[in-house]
Parts: sequence; structure tokens; C-alpha cells
Amino acid sequence: MRATDLSELAAFDAVARHSSFRRAAEERGVTASAISHAVSNLEERVGLRLLNRTTRSVSLTDAGAMLQARLAPAFGDIGAALDALNQFRDTPFGKVRINVPNSIAPFVLGHIIGPLITNNPNLEVEIVATDRLVDIVEEGFDAGIRLGESLRDGMIAVNIKPRMRFAVIGSPGYFRNHEIPTTPRDLGGHVCVQNMYPNGMRYPWEFELEGEAIAFHPSGPIALDDHELMVHAALSGVALAYVWENRAQRDILDGRLVRCLDEWCPPEDWFHLYYPSRRHMSAGLRAVVDAMKV
Repeated sequence: MRATDLSELAAFDAVARHSSFRRAAEERGVTASAISHAVSNLEERVGLRLLNRTTRSVSLTDAGAMLQARLAPAFGDIGAALDALNQFRDTPFGKVRINVPNSIAPFVLGHIIGPLITNNPNLEVEIVATDRLVDIVEEGFDAGIRLGESLRDGMIAVNIKPRMRFAVIGSPGYFRNHEIPTTPRDLGGHVCVQNMYPNGMRYPWEFELEGEAIAFHPSGPIALDDHELMVHAALSGVALAYVWENRAQRDILDGRLVRCLDEWCPPEDWFHLYYPSRRHMSAGLRAVVDAMKV
């Protein structure tokens, strides 16, 4: 097989997994036009249309689906073979791609990036921070970070530092006009920011004290998917916000924000660095795990 043949097959496999020429190009570090050209050459060579293309979407034809089903395990074996070469290196080598929620990225990764690269100069770490729920296998990541409750089957999960918790925050100006809530049930009389994921789905403010669990669903006029914006909403004095404690810590210490319901906000379950159990662990990923695990 010629090198160009393998390159075209790899380009097709990337488009098939992402259903996107742009995202396939980002994964492979080339332009979208280069990916399109490679796939077109492959289709011309095999004499079959492998992808249905419109201005809005990309989908597999029956022939394309059959080819991609055969290619996926083959490329997986090639990747595992290349990863296995790391056992012969003195130091980790190559790229490790990690997906992490944007809301916690600075707190779980910020302190390890410098030492990780300093100790492993041949390692390249690529971090994509987004609160969108990502399929790390489909989108070409080596590992991801999530709370354990949202992990799917077939993943190995490792507890990582730090253990974080939420905080309910409001400005001193807000509390000059509103009583400070003493239980989550008091929140119904307050203006509260709605927390949502990037797909628009809302999630509740969750509380627990002495075995009693309460899920509060705000109905305020503001809905945000970014914790930094939630902090700013609280600072503006228009609403209470429910954010990761670390995001608001400096403003709380400086007196710009007041924290309430502290005893109702215990630490969350551990965050996990997770990766597919069927995948050979590269030396690079092992270095990342060792740097982050509890």
C-alpha cells in the first residue's frame, strides 16, 4: 500500500468519525480542503461514493459505513502499536489530547502543566476545555475529565486532585435588599441564575446536609453556561449564583461577594481522568495520570 493510500484512508476515517471535514482537519492538523481532496481521491480510486455531502451535513453512504467499520479497529491497532513503542523510550514522547470541562479546567490542570512539560520535554499536551459533553473516543481524545456519574461503560477512571465543591454567592449590595438564605428552601424568594450546559439543558442547584438532599431548580431571568459569567452576574448585584467555589474564592476573600448556605455544599464526588479500557496506555498518558492522580 502506498503512503498516499494510507493517508487518504486516515482522512476518510477522521471525517467518518466526526461527520465533519473541519473537525477532521483539526484532528489531523491540516486544512479542510486537504481532507476533502484526500477523500475525493479515495472515492475516485475505489469508484464509489463514500460520503454524502450537503452544505449542512456529512453522512456515510452504505459503502462508506462498511469501509469505516473495517478501518476503525485497524487504525486502533496501528495506534496501539505506535503507543507501545514508548516502552523503549527513557521519557514520554508524542502528543496527549485531553478533554476537560471549561468550568474546572484551571483548577484541575493549571498547576500541573508547567511541571509536566518541564519533567517531560518530549511530551506535547493538547487540552480542549469545553462544558459540552464529549465522546472522547469519537472525537480523538486520549483521555477526558468528568465527575464519575457521567462516565460511560468501558472506561478506566482515576481519581484526580483537587476535590471541589459548589458555593452560593451574592454581592453585599444584593443582600442589602434581600435576606441571606439559611436553607435551600429560602431560595424560592430570591433571584437565582439558571445553570445550563452548552446544549441548553438546565441542571439544578444541589444541596445536602446531614443526609437530607435538596435539588433546587431556579427560574430566574438569567441562564448561563459559563461559571465566569455567573460570578459576574453575582457581582453585578442582580442575582445569586451557584458556581464552583474556586471560581469565586478571590472575590469572597476580598469581600466583593458573600457566600451563603456553606454547610449545605459538601465536596462533590471526585473528578476522574478517564480513558478507554481497551486502549494501550502510552507513556505520555501515563505521565499525565501520574501527575494528576490522588
